[in-house]
Amino acid sequence: MRRVLAHPSLAIGLAATLLFAALGLLSLAWTPYPIEQIVIPRRFLGPSPEHWLGTDHLGRDMASLVMSGTLTSFVVAALAVAIGAGVGVPLGLAAAAWGGPVEWLVLRLSDFVFAFPAIVVAILITTLVGPGASNAVVAIGIFNIPVFARVARGGALSVATLDFVAAGRLAGLGNAAVAFQHLLPNIMSLLIVQGTIQLSLGILSEAGLSYVGLGTQPPDTSLGLMLRDAQSLFLLHPWLTLVPGLCIVLIVIALNIAGDGLRDAIDPRLRQSETNVTA
Repeated sequence: MRRVLAHPSLAIGLAATLLFAALGLLSLAWTPYPIEQIVIPRRFLGPSPEHWLGTDHLGRDMASLVMSGTLTSFVVAALAVAIGAGVGVPLGLAAAAWGGPVEWLVLRLSDFVFAFPAIVVAILITTLVGPGASNAVVAIGIFNIPVFARVARGGALSVATLDFVAAGRLAGLGNAAVAFQHLLPNIMSLLIVQGTIQLSLGILSEAGLSYVGLGTQPPDTSLGLMLRDAQSLFLLHPWLTLVPGLCIVLIVIALNIAGDGLRDAIDPRLRQSETNVTA
């Protein structure tokens, strides 16, 4: 906690991220109005004490939709990061620990996946099984795999030359034991920071996929789907677009600020430089 408070950017970023996440989780138990409640006579109402963020083209409460949509965006992005880290990190560690043909194969597979952005993978999945939030998770998760694989490989290679890794090998540890007992613990800070970055990119990707009709589908909602529904009404009712768009911007900024602060807080080299400057 002292380290968090010592980095204002980390404290601010975490507080803002947790606030949005809490609003999303709150929607599981309570929203000002049911998100499926359609009241046509009350559509296009502006912000008021009764409807804090107004109502949309179907008379649904915008605040309720934002709370539920924020949860969807966080869940999709978090699951996609979990897929990317769960597959990519072991691949990156294997590439660093074994080297040779294993490293070459991992790098070539990464190059192959990088050639197909998340939107292309989503289009392919949608063509085969139809659109949906689960397909967005798979598409974004597949794109995250080579990101985590390369980050894990690069970090592990920088650790693999240190003396304690050589001592572990001399003690009879195999490549797998070296990777998970020595390399992984020493690159966790790097992976955590990368995870926050990919989480923000995942929220942007989910919004983009839902906006073009490849992500979350009605009656569920997400911030990107809200943007899609309001795109033709921007000039007449701008708040319908500004509310979800501003939420996306604020969440992504909060995550990026938290990621930068987290890097500063847990990177021992940066902490050492700060100590030297203070001394």
